[in-house]
Amino acid sequence: MNIKSFLKELLITLLMAAVLFVIFLYVIQRSPVDGTSMVPSLENGQQIIVSRVTYLFHEPQRGDIITLHPPFASPKPFVKRVIGLPGETIEIKSGKVYVNGALLSEPYIKQSFTYTMPAVKVPEGQYFVLGDNRDISEDSHYFGTIPKKNIIGKAWLSIWPFDRFGLAPNYRFTQ
Repeated sequence: MNIKSFLKELLITLLMAAVLFVIFLYVIQRSPVDGTSMVPSLENGQQIIVSRVTYLFHEPQRGDIITLHPPFASPKPFVKRVIGLPGETIEIKSGKVYVNGALLSEPYIKQSFTYTMPAVKVPEGQYFVLGDNRDISEDSHYFGTIPKKNIIGKAWLSIWPFDRFGLAPNYRFTQ
């Protein structure tokens, strides 16, 4: 192997490494699930890969699991599910969620919850998020809606532990 072909291969390898670095830095992020507010969908200590670019192409959808910066100082991002979209009215009556007056079917909720929350209109550019383990979740019923700028990204893949490897349990609501 001559020096010219060696330098060419080295340059290609370094370029590929730089591209992978940019992808890992700006496109995806590994995020630990801290706490039990998303049980049973996600468990404490589970590691997920978050797409940081998904919402450059479309708006968050009801049922998406997202990572976000809460609207108060916190050393760690939160992981929650999008429930209310801009312009919608969310109300919780005896552990049942209503969107614009219609009961929301939530098959991912395995344990009933007990609280009630008066109707809240989600402002434009904001989202209403809840944890799947509602009675212990610090979420929009506690801190209010969150602006889109606080959303880090959409959960895409569960990578740890290995027995939970697979696509993140986002839920797609049908109209």
